[in-house]
Amino acid sequence: MRHRVSARKALLKNLINALIIHGQIKTTEARAKAIRGLVDKLITKGKQQTLHARRLIAAFLQNKNAVNKIVDELSPLFKKRPGGFTRIVRLRERRGDNAPIVRLELVEKPEKKSSSDGGRVKRSETSDSSEVDIKNENKNNKKR
Repeated sequence: MRHRVSARKALLKNLINALIIHGQIKTTEARAKAIRGLVDKLITKGKQQTLHARRLIAAFLQNKNAVNKIVDELSPLFKKRPGGFTRIVRLRERRGDNAPIVRLELVEKPEKKSSSDGGRVKRSETSDSSEVDIKNENKNNKKR
């Protein structure tokens, strides 16, 4: 009987999701080497850009944002690259147990979208009249 398989699988899924969403993660060298091959397989699967490939990736990752990023953003970046989508950079030794800490990152980064905040308007971008309107609305809501 193999013990602790589900906990390890969950750890690997979470690391892969973080790597896909953020583009890089800091972890131990052993964990980075464990997920490197899995990430390569997922990106290779995403290159097909079919519904079936998207569902296979979703069945493994169970994170819609990561699946969409693999299929829509990362796979076109790596279209001509046959493999080796990740890079491991050694950083330091961990203080407590002297484990090697590395940064696992994607070789090519997707371009940042112009509005990464989801289209929200910041206070500094609003005009003075809209700030006054917002203040008046807040006062009206308090009176009710």
